[in-house]
Amino acid sequence: MLDSAVINAYTDILHEELVPAMGCTEPIAVAYAGALARETLGASPERVRLTVSGNIIKNVKSVIVPHTGGRKGLKTAVAAGICCGDAGRELEVLSDVTERDLAGMDDFLKTARIEVEESVSGAPFDIEVELQSGEESASVRIVGSHTNVVAVRKNGAALLERPFTLDASRTDEKRELLNIKDIVAYANEVDLDLVEPILRRQIEMNMEIVEAGLKGNYGAGIGRILIRSYGNSVQNRAKAYAAAGSDARMNGCEKPVVINSGSGNQSLTASVPVIVYAGECGVSDSMLLRALLVSNLVTIHLKTGIGSLSAYCGATSAGAGAGAGVCYLYGGGYDEISHTVVNALAINSGMLCDGAKASCAAKIASAVEAGLLGMQMYMHNSEFKSGDGLTARGVEETIRDVSDIARDGMRETDRAIIHKMISRE
Repeated sequence: MLDSAVINAYTDILHEELVPAMGCTEPIAVAYAGALARETLGASPERVRLTVSGNIIKNVKSVIVPHTGGRKGLKTAVAAGICCGDAGRELEVLSDVTERDLAGMDDFLKTARIEVEESVSGAPFDIEVELQSGEESASVRIVGSHTNVVAVRKNGAALLERPFTLDASRTDEKRELLNIKDIVAYANEVDLDLVEPILRRQIEMNMEIVEAGLKGNYGAGIGRILIRSYGNSVQNRAKAYAAAGSDARMNGCEKPVVINSGSGNQSLTASVPVIVYAGECGVSDSMLLRALLVSNLVTIHLKTGIGSLSAYCGATSAGAGAGAGVCYLYGGGYDEISHTVVNALAINSGMLCDGAKASCAAKIASAVEAGLLGMQMYMHNSEFKSGDGLTARGVEETIRDVSDIARDGMRETDRAIIHKMISRE
C-alpha cells in the first residue's frame, strides 16, 4: 500500500497540472501577464515593454493567438491581454473576446508604443510586462510556468513578491516523489473520487478539439492525412486523433483543452491515444480513468526533470506517457510499463522543439508511434538494454539521464534554434 503522503502529493500534482487553457499556452501566458498588468495600472497604457526569454519568443512566433481572428505574434498576444483579457480567467484569459474588442486592440497596436526585448535572465520561461500611462506605471513578471506570477508592481511599489528560482532543474518536494513504481501503485489504489472530475474534463475537452481537428481545415491537416493514408486501425487512430487535436489547437481553434506540464499538446499526446485504445478494448470506465492516471503522471514525471521549456520536444515525454497508459490498459504492471517508457525514450529522445506551430501535430504522431512501439517491443520479448545509447540501468536512471541531456546538454542547441528563428524575421 502506498503511503498517504504519496497519494496526497500525486493527487495535488494532478489538480495543479490538469487545468483548462485556451490556445497555445505561451501566447496565453503573455496575454495573461498583459491583462494582469493592465488591471494593476487601472488605465490604458501609452507604452508597453515586453521582455521575454528566448523560449517564449520561439513558442509565440508562429502560432495563432486564440480569439484574435488568426493574428499571430508577441505584440498581438500582449495587446490582446491588455485590451481584451480577463486576468481572473488565467489561462482562459481571452475566452470572452468580441469583434469590438479586436477592433480596439488593432487601434491600440497602431497607436501605443510596444517594445519587445529578449530577457537576459537565463531562465527558459520568463515574461515581464511593463506598462506606462502618463506618470503611472505597472509591471507583472511570470517565471518558471505559465501562471507563476512572482512580482506585481505599481508605481515602483511591490504589490506582490514571491521567491523564485531561475534554475530550471529545481523541482518542488511533491514532484521529487514521482517515480514509475509509485505511479503504477497510485493508479491501482487511489480512490477515483479524488481525481475523476479532472479526468472527465480532460476526456471531454480534449476529444472535442480532436473532433474539430478531424472535421475542420486546420494547419497542415496531419490528423486527417494519417486517416486517409493509413486507415482506421486503432494504432493509426491513436496517432491521428492526437495529431488532429494539435492541428486545431495550433491553428486558431477556439476550443479549450486540459493541459499537462503546461502544454495542451502534451496533454493531447498523453490522453487521446489512451482514450482511443480504451474504446477499442472495451475496458471499464474506471480502467480508462486509471490508465489516464498512468499516462498523465508518467508525462509529468518525465517533464519534471527537463523543465517547462527547452530544445527537447515535450511530445516525446508525453508519447512515452501514452505508451505507458496503453500498456496499463492491456494489464501491464510496473515491469511492463518501465520497459515501455525506456524503449520509447530510446527511440525518440532528441526530437527538437522549434516552437509552437502547425508541424507540432506531426511530431505528436511520431511521439505516439514511439510510445506504442515501445510497448509492442516488450510484448514481443524485445527491449533496448543498458548501454544501448542513452538506455541506462533501469527506468529511473534512464529518465534522469535523458532529463539531464534535454535540460542542460541541449542549451546551446536551444540558443541556436532561437537565433535561427529570430534571424529570419
